[in-house]
Amino acid sequence: MTAIHKLQREQIIATNLNTAWEFIRRPQNLNRITPDDMTFEIISDVPEEMYNGLIIEYRIGIPLIGKQPWLSEIKHVKDHHSFVDEQRIGPYRLWYHYHEISEHTNGVRFVDKVHYSLPFGLIGSIAHSVYVKRQLNYIFGYREKAMSEVFSELSK
Repeated sequence: MTAIHKLQREQIIATNLNTAWEFIRRPQNLNRITPDDMTFEIISDVPEEMYNGLIIEYRIGIPLIGKQPWLSEIKHVKDHHSFVDEQRIGPYRLWYHYHEISEHTNGVRFVDKVHYSLPFGLIGSIAHSVYVKRQLNYIFGYREKAMSEVFSELSK
């Protein structure tokens, strides 16, 4: 049986709902909150704003394996509230990433909930313990810092 892992992060940023949604609805902004040392590139042409059914093609670098394709579908878009990106093709057996924003007394609350599982049975479980879990924590930790910086700049 394949283990399903969960990663959840929440962050409050001093901004308003319109500014937050303007930022997260634009697929190209993912590059602004991805670590520079991560091999990640958007291959497909992306529109100015996401929509239900949008397919985005990426290429990511995985240690010991090399560059791999990642095809993601944007779905369940609720204007000024939430959306999901779900892997269609890529390194995970399952990748379901729910994004939500909501008003908070100190600004906007950003929530990320990711359910994921790895292929390759026992080897995937070992890879998760040794590398993947730590790498995802690094990526989402970086995103928290980058989001704070981005919205600090946007509020100037």
